[in-house]
Parts: sequence; C-alpha cells; structure tokens
Amino acid sequence: MRVVAINGSPNKKGNTAQALELVGARLVAHGIGFEVVHIGNEVIRGCKACGVCRKNRDEKCSVTTDAVNEVIQNMKTADGILLGAPVHYSGVPGTMKSFLDRAFYVAGSNGGLFRHKVAAAVVAVRRTGGSSTLDQLNHFLAYSEMILACSNYWTVIHGRVPGEVVQDAEGVQIMEVLGESMAWLLKMREQTRETVPAPQPVQKVMTNFVR
Repeated sequence: MRVVAINGSPNKKGNTAQALELVGARLVAHGIGFEVVHIGNEVIRGCKACGVCRKNRDEKCSVTTDAVNEVIQNMKTADGILLGAPVHYSGVPGTMKSFLDRAFYVAGSNGGLFRHKVAAAVVAVRRTGGSSTLDQLNHFLAYSEMILACSNYWTVIHGRVPGEVVQDAEGVQIMEVLGESMAWLLKMREQTRETVPAPQPVQKVMTNFVR
C-alpha cells in the first residue's frame, strides 16, 4: 500500500512539509509506502472550464504546460491521498487551489479516479484561519467519495518559521493520531476488498435552481 502526500506550500521544507512527515512517519511504521509531491512552488494555472477532460475521458487536463497530469496518475495509483497546505488569508494558497480544482475535476470527470481511497488533509498555520482552510481541503475529498481519516482534533498544527510546529505538542499528537487512523483504514480497506464489495458508482444527477 502507498500514500501520496501533496505539499501545497511554496516552501518545500516548511511547516506544512513537517506536518505531512509526522503523519507519514506513522504510516511508514505500519509498512505503508509514503511519498511527498511538492507542487506549491510550481506555476500552475487554474481550471479553464473547457470541459475537455469530461469530453475526452482520457484522464488528462487539457493544460499540458505543468505537472498536473503526471501527479493525477500518481494519485490514481496510490491507495491513500494526503493533502497539506499552509494558510494564506484564511484559505488555501492559490497554486494549491488551482492544482486541486484541475486534478479533482479530471478525476471526477473520468469515473471517479480517487473514489474510495483513504484520504485526509492537514493545515499548518501561524495563528488563525486553520479551520477554514481545512474545510476547503476537505471539500475536495468528501465530494470525491473518499474515505476520510480523522484525528482527535482538527488536523491543524501551529508554527510560523520552519520547525516551530514540532513545539506544538497537541498539534504533533494530532498528526500522529491521524497517521495511525489512516494506516488502520488502509489495512481494513485492503483486507475487506474481496469480502465487502464497494457500492457501485451511480450516474450523477445535476440540477440547478433556474426554473
């Protein structure tokens, strides 16, 4: 089994990365593969709303000038997905948001590539805005019918300069408990794959409020 973590921070070795590694250490201790993909410093444009991915159904975004399509395939083949982001103005950083909009729209438009994978999100914040940012990240996971792993509090850890998050004792515990929860869900999912069939996907009904 393998978990891929998406680091949406501009800083490759900052507090977001350390939060992800705290979770990853617990996964590795259970024999689960763990890797971090850093996209927060990439140039990633937002979704063009062109609908090409839904039309072609080739698991690709029409924008090919960045690594989004490559990362989508990495996420597709993983058993679990972990999203990590810092807080920018009480929300997800722009690059991370652009990545998520495109990656998850492609996944949803191609039969639910991330459906029923074990997933979680973590946030690193100096002071406030952590809950709203975590909420944004969880929207992508819940909408994709993923299996959400939880901890013993909101998965937010506090620190300003790189390294300060390890001084947040409660935050460190939250990340470690999350890692244990992810490992448990991954093992349970693997062991019941043949004996407890997953619900079949349904054709999504889409409505609006224009009459």
